[in-house]
Amino acid sequence: MTISSPTTPMGFLPSPPRTTTPPPSPENTSSRYRVMASFCLREPAPNANVSNWIECYNPCDNTWTYVNPVPGLADNQVLKGFAMVSLGDSIFIIGGRLCRKDRARGEEFIEVDVEVLSTVLRYNVTTTQWSKCTPLGTPRYDFACTVCENKIYVAGGKSTLESARGISLAEVFDPALNVWTPLPSMSTLRYKCVGVTWQGKILVVGGFADRLDSDRTVPYALERSSAELFDPSSGRWDLMVGMWQLDVPPNQIVVVDGNLFSSGDCLKAWKGHIEAYDMNLNIWNIVDGSQLQTLCSPLYLTVAPLGTLLYFLAGYRRGAGGSSNFISMVHVFDSLADEDAWRDLEPIQEVGDKELCSHGCVVQLSK
Repeated sequence: MTISSPTTPMGFLPSPPRTTTPPPSPENTSSRYRVMASFCLREPAPNANVSNWIECYNPCDNTWTYVNPVPGLADNQVLKGFAMVSLGDSIFIIGGRLCRKDRARGEEFIEVDVEVLSTVLRYNVTTTQWSKCTPLGTPRYDFACTVCENKIYVAGGKSTLESARGISLAEVFDPALNVWTPLPSMSTLRYKCVGVTWQGKILVVGGFADRLDSDRTVPYALERSSAELFDPSSGRWDLMVGMWQLDVPPNQIVVVDGNLFSSGDCLKAWKGHIEAYDMNLNIWNIVDGSQLQTLCSPLYLTVAPLGTLLYFLAGYRRGAGGSSNFISMVHVFDSLADEDAWRDLEPIQEVGDKELCSHGCVVQLSK
């Protein structure tokens, strides 16, 4: 993999090429992993409930399997803005914005907000059992979330439906003790920020952010293009000015072999290429060979890192005919390849028009 000088505002200089080794067999890399994701229907349908459910993607045979409905939701209630992460043989569904889908007029449906949740649900992939965990100390949605050293970290987000600003509060969950512990607050208020574990630290990137002491109506530009880095060993946050160089928050950031990758923002999940972060120059550069025309205008997109491969799981509507022409498709990018890095897997015809409700997470199966 080599990095090109970018043609977008994300950066300005190329990074030197890395020495590469032959990539491992995709089958060997992927056989022990599954990608879990939560979906809902875009609108109510006869004899169908729109509420969230969990699906499992198997990279070995390119199949999606229905797993379970998310418990605790009434008919036509949908959970949005929550975090879904994996730890061991379990996935955790944390917080979120509860809403319902109502008919507005004619055939049009709208989302009506109900409340912000502090609930934490745990699903054991091995036993297929759901359980409730200790709730968040602060209810929140559209927040950063990541796993580090067998603990779950959350930061930022919004805690009320009425607020126009994010929060700076952070906390950590220890599943072994079933306890949430408050952490020092970030220096900025943030929501729609992205969390990722990087170099043993908690990185909270971008989001709609402003200073704690700023005017409530005027966002502060330096904070909006920044990130915050939390060191669990010292218990301290550090502000990284200019780390995310767009006002629009990132869609998702993933780590492969210690490198940060991004492919879009919350307004446009796929920008036509993949970008990698250069920490020495504090810029994002386009990865050579990462442009892909077949990944075009997806209705949803989530990225799952499996070994050195990036799985782009997307949904499309092809042609006219509504939900009858809805398909899912997976595009695989090999981060070590110097050429022909992309593989497009066979598209899958879907029943119904589904909507991705949270980014997926990777679960490693027990041997």
